[in-house]
Amino acid sequence: MSESLKVLVSDKLSHKGLQPLVDASGISVDICTGLSPEELVCRIPDYHALLVRSSTQVTADIIGAGKRLQAIGRAGTGVDNIDVEAATRAGVTVVNTPTGNTVAAAEHTIAMLMALARNVPQADRNVRAKEWERSAFIGTEVRGKALGIVGLGRIAQEVVQFALSLGMRVYAYDPFVSQEYASQRHVTLLSLDEMLPLVDFLTVHVPLTDATRNIIDAKRLKQLKQGARVLNVARGGIIDEDALADAIACGQIGGAALDVFETEPLPEDSPLRNDDRIILTPHLGASTVEAMDRVAEDVAVQVLDILQGRPALHAVNAPILPPTALNTVIPFIDLAERMGRFLRQMDEKGIKRLEITGHGPVTAFDMAYIVASAIRGVLSDIVEERVNLVNAELMARSRGIEIVQRKMPKHERYESMITLRLTSAGGTNSVLGTVLLDELKFVAVNDLWVEFPAAGNLLLASHTDRPGMIGKVGTLLGRSDVNISFMHVGRRAPRGESIMVLGTDERTPAKVLKKLASIQDIRWLKAVELREQ
Repeated sequence: MSESLKVLVSDKLSHKGLQPLVDASGISVDICTGLSPEELVCRIPDYHALLVRSSTQVTADIIGAGKRLQAIGRAGTGVDNIDVEAATRAGVTVVNTPTGNTVAAAEHTIAMLMALARNVPQADRNVRAKEWERSAFIGTEVRGKALGIVGLGRIAQEVVQFALSLGMRVYAYDPFVSQEYASQRHVTLLSLDEMLPLVDFLTVHVPLTDATRNIIDAKRLKQLKQGARVLNVARGGIIDEDALADAIACGQIGGAALDVFETEPLPEDSPLRNDDRIILTPHLGASTVEAMDRVAEDVAVQVLDILQGRPALHAVNAPILPPTALNTVIPFIDLAERMGRFLRQMDEKGIKRLEITGHGPVTAFDMAYIVASAIRGVLSDIVEERVNLVNAELMARSRGIEIVQRKMPKHERYESMITLRLTSAGGTNSVLGTVLLDELKFVAVNDLWVEFPAAGNLLLASHTDRPGMIGKVGTLLGRSDVNISFMHVGRRAPRGESIMVLGTDERTPAKVLKKLASIQDIRWLKAVELREQ
């Protein structure tokens, strides 16, 4: 009986969203929130996957302790609470859910913008204090005003649609999009220095990186119009909080609405707490029932895919396959790994170079998964570290193995095909493979065309084509009680170099191989096992 795969959920996630994992056969889910880092280090060795939101800090120590970890799932967009580099080195796939909270975050941005424009929280406090100072809370209309957006990703595009429907003009700064892309969304694309003096409201929608940390600093705040208002529903640290508090205190900035902070929870002594013109919410951007269900389900489905050997839709540290590529590419991912295992068993003497060539329609897609899978097949049983689709190429290069990838538009024999060529101290071996009627097939070995299933126990014999060769091999195997399930033969020319491939019910014993090798005209002999992974 195969081992049950265990998933640990260490932050509060929607139970409804987790249902795909809970219902999956062979997978157990444990929910244990509020663990200290030390407690998590002690628990994680038993688990194959870890699911978090923003509370759990997934450090290198935790990842290092997770010897069985295959996946870390973040129910949300940012992964700044996960050491992605450490996960990559350990061969752990990190996934996030960049689309699950898009609408919620955009709606919260607009809610904050309207509250900022109309002084809603301040007026609410005034009424609750049994006062009625209407003149103190005169707001401003947003129709006709200019909204500046830093970053034009998914959430920002939703914000754009809301802002346009409110009659606002929209400017954006994003060095990674084109003018045409922005124009199609009715946005004027400018440099940051050009945009800031034009806007009445400024909102940021970028991840927190070295390039974006404090991108809105004291200097940039001074470039804004007198009385402009600033919003952040993205990540704390993008706006310099001390500089923002100073700019509001001196009247340069008219107010701010912040949902995220450099330190969370917001420290009690933060200067942001001291000014009523600053609206504060406790990281509520994704906090809707719908968004929490959606991100939990998105991350659960992706982790399930990884645990069941499929590519994840939003892998942070692995190649991403678009949905249109899945049906075409996934069979070739499995095939490439089997081809790698096949060649490794053909020759294990000091691997120097692995060349992967795609032929035909399969090359229309990113072949990164196919390349990584071939490397995994070559390395998986000869290194101590776990090798998977995340760290395969890194592992190969660290061992001095040269990786070469090529694409060819077509092949004369098969519509889509992969060629794998492995060079070692012992020479070069090659295998060609394809998918025929949903079956994985090898179609050539060392440039000798011979079609056979890419599975099971295989016996390969290179020999000189002579009458009676097949009979001699079959008779010897029969006398040795080795049952043959199939036999296929290929040759370059009559009486020339030939190859015989036999499928057997069990691996051919070494003593039988020795007898077979002694048959006259046998050039070389290999027993290969391609068991299910």
